[in-house]
Amino acid sequence: MSSPSETPIPAEGYAGDISPQLAWDWHCQGRAVVVDVRSAAEHAWVGFVPDVPMVPWKQWPGMVLNLVFDQEMTEAAGGKPVLLLCRSGVRSIAAARRATELGLVAYNILEGFEGDPDASGQRGRTGGWRFRGLPWRQN
Repeated sequence: MSSPSETPIPAEGYAGDISPQLAWDWHCQGRAVVVDVRSAAEHAWVGFVPDVPMVPWKQWPGMVLNLVFDQEMTEAAGGKPVLLLCRSGVRSIAAARRATELGLVAYNILEGFEGDPDASGQRGRTGGWRFRGLPWRQN
């Protein structure tokens, strides 16, 4: 039997949850497209995955819904499944459900870019894209 990191976990309302490593593997193989759904502010201040499209689910300040999300997500997918990345893997669930409503095959990337907060309230130490050693940069 495959380990959880090797197969998606089925989810309600979208294709499933996928580990950061499996998401990167599928992206590199051309099987799917990683799409960053964090705000432009998070992208600029916290870091980003190089050469990955950014389609914010919500915009900063105020975290209001991105009014052109549907169009941008459809364009970013380019006919492939999408693997959605946010800060902690929560907003990307909502974005995956919306992408599914648009007719896309959409997955949520578990742990997000920064992972959950640790006992000190700091992210990036217990999980997430960066913690897993996957490609990322900062401006």
